[in-house]
Amino acid sequence: MRPMTTKPELFTALSPSLLNLYDLKDSIVVIIDVLRATSTIATALYNGAASVVPVDSVPLCIELGEQLGGITAGERDGKVADGLEYGNSPFEYPREFIEGKTLVLTTTNGTKLLHMALNNGAPVIVTGSFPNLSAIADFLIREKRNVVLACAAWKDRVNIEDTLFAGAVINRVREHFRINCDSSNLAEAAYQEAQPDLYEFMKSRDASHYHRLTGYGLEKDIRYCLTADGANVLPLFQGDRLIAVPAVAAVSAVPGS
Repeated sequence: MRPMTTKPELFTALSPSLLNLYDLKDSIVVIIDVLRATSTIATALYNGAASVVPVDSVPLCIELGEQLGGITAGERDGKVADGLEYGNSPFEYPREFIEGKTLVLTTTNGTKLLHMALNNGAPVIVTGSFPNLSAIADFLIREKRNVVLACAAWKDRVNIEDTLFAGAVINRVREHFRINCDSSNLAEAAYQEAQPDLYEFMKSRDASHYHRLTGYGLEKDIRYCLTADGANVLPLFQGDRLIAVPAVAAVSAVPGS
């Protein structure tokens, strides 16, 4: 681990359309898509998936699925995308189904944001959600590197759930970082207000994604995705895919550590 004499910095991009405002080249980027891509990624890896290959289009998902002998999955606008086998619900990937398999996943917002970060030079990319909140917070504290919390939002529009997760991370790691970032402070303030009951906060604030998913009968998904540490693994992007890295091995697995 390289020595640092000052605390690293932490910033929050509340929408993909704001990501270009941040220098990613020496930062850990945390991709956040709580409902539901990054919650599903954590769950699949926690349940033993060999890897998750995130792609930004349905045709590529189908093509890679055939090449890799993997499970093709994903959604567009909250529903299973045409041509894919499975959707974006974490409940579709129990251990007895996903263990040892490769999941090729495309989603409306999260997988596209991951590729944006990659294309903008991010050296370290992980995916975060409430189900793996502790793994993310512990990793960021341990690594002592600059951080950008990147919210997938909804078609570039800021959303409540990703902002709340960014706030939850900041709430846990604040003393280890220099934070001179209004969006980070707003996210933490929102989380502190919502913390007693995240689901009821989403509902009472008329959150757009709450309405979208409850309209599809997915209340169970929302509650799971807002619950901390149900799938507490660290999904680290290596090569072209996300793998689960044990906490004790995470530092040595990161380039430049």
